[in-house]
This record gives sequence, structure tokens and C-alpha cells, in this order.
Amino acid sequence: MPRSIWNGVISFGMVSIPVKLYTATEDKDISFRQLHKECGSRLKQQRWCAECERAVEWGEIARGYEYAKDEHVVMTEEDFEKLPLPSRQTVELAAFVKAEQIDPIYYQKTYYLEPDEKGQKPYALLMRALKDKGLTGIAKIAVRNKEQLCALRPMDPDGRGGSLVLETLLYPDEIREAPSEIPEQEFTKAEMKMAHALIDLLEQDFDPAEFQDEYRAALQQVIDARLEGVEVEAPQVARPARVTDLMSALKASVAAAKKKGEEDDEERRPRRRKAAAG
Repeated sequence: MPRSIWNGVISFGMVSIPVKLYTATEDKDISFRQLHKECGSRLKQQRWCAECERAVEWGEIARGYEYAKDEHVVMTEEDFEKLPLPSRQTVELAAFVKAEQIDPIYYQKTYYLEPDEKGQKPYALLMRALKDKGLTGIAKIAVRNKEQLCALRPMDPDGRGGSLVLETLLYPDEIREAPSEIPEQEFTKAEMKMAHALIDLLEQDFDPAEFQDEYRAALQQVIDARLEGVEVEAPQVARPARVTDLMSALKASVAAAKKKGEEDDEERRPRRRKAAAG
């Protein structure tokens, strides 16, 4: 388990639940170093002071708020520690809402909440109550020099108790305005019927394990080939035919979805027989 990034309590009315906060996700992207193209040496990024004409180490850096042109208020770590915010130590549940009332655009990052030994029972009680009511708790938390809106919800991936997760939310003024809405469109009954049929054919239970990062796998394949001195040829990607008639495009899409569904069923059939025999 990685180190916790925040320690505090969940405040549920008069009940206090001591918890630790852990990052729930990690980046699996393939990373690259910046190299000097001429000699292949790794480049170093330096924090350069134009006034002193030298590189500055981390211990010499201060944070400043620019209140006027080139005029700053310098903030110290003690200043940040003195912020009069209850959310620095407490996640106070202020409201409970239906999860579907929160538009996904507000969600930012997910964390796990782990109770200490004394907080296990009230933690489990809050999680069970949220499950029973089908609600999500709304609160605020101050972490990493920012107070953020957050949502608490139960996560029960395997049906054996689960845990509470905290998801930071953006504030309304952090959401950009959407582009102008398209004008109202008219559809025929046949067009709507075909659109519904296509969606019905593609409807399924969400299983994230069915989706793989194909870009990462392809990139790793190219890297491995370069290490072995093998050239990789770019695949010929067939572009979808441009169909200007909406009804024709819908019919072609439904036919393709039916064919793919039949092929998938053929692939699954041997696995089902093997599972049943086992």
C-alpha cells in the first residue's frame, strides 16, 4: 500500500471516523526521457534565475502570489498551515444526493478512504447506510494546497464488503461553457427505429476487463522492435466509407453490428462448453 496523502476524519453528524486517503489510480502510459538528438545524452531541466544568472535548487524556491505587475506576496509553508479551513483535517458530510444528479464532467480524481482500527465500525455503518439509501455524500476536503468539493460513495466490486471512495469534484466555475447548441432536428420514425435498434444490438453490461489499451501495446511493440533492430511497417488502416444518407448509414451499421454479434457468439460458444464441462 502506498503512503497516505492525507490523514483526518469523516464527520457524519456527531460521529467522527478517523481515515487515511490513498490515490486509487495510477498512470500506466509508457514514458520517455528527453534526449539531445545530437549525442543521445539525457537532458536536465533547470530552474533558472535570470537576475542571479544561475540555476536554483529546490530548497531555494519560494511561492509568490503576483498582486501587481512583478510584485509578489511570498508565502511560506507556515502560511499554508495556518489556513482557517476545517476541511484541512475534516471531511464533513454536508449533504446526500443521488449519484445520477452529478454530471460526470464534475468528477476529477478518485481516492480510497481507509479507516484506522477505532473507526472501522462507524466506517462500515456509513458505507452500509449509503448503500441502503442509494446515495452519495457531498463534502469538502483540503488536500495538496487546494480545498475541493468531493463525493463519498461505497465501492463494492466483489460483493464482500467493499470500501468507501472519495472523488474530488470540480466547482461550477471550473467547468467551461459548452459550445453553442445545435438547432432542433426532426427525425422520421424509421430513423429513430433504426437508431434504437443499433443501440439495442450494442447494449451490454459494462466489463472494463474487455477493453485494453491498444495504443500502449502497439507502442511497446514498436519499442521492442527497435531494440531488436527490426523495422515495423505502418498498417494500412481502412477508412470508413463516407455515407451521406443517414438512413443508409444506420442500416449498414445495424447489419455490421448483427454480424459482429454473431461472430462473438461463435467465439464464446467453445469457452462456454469448456466452462460447463469443468
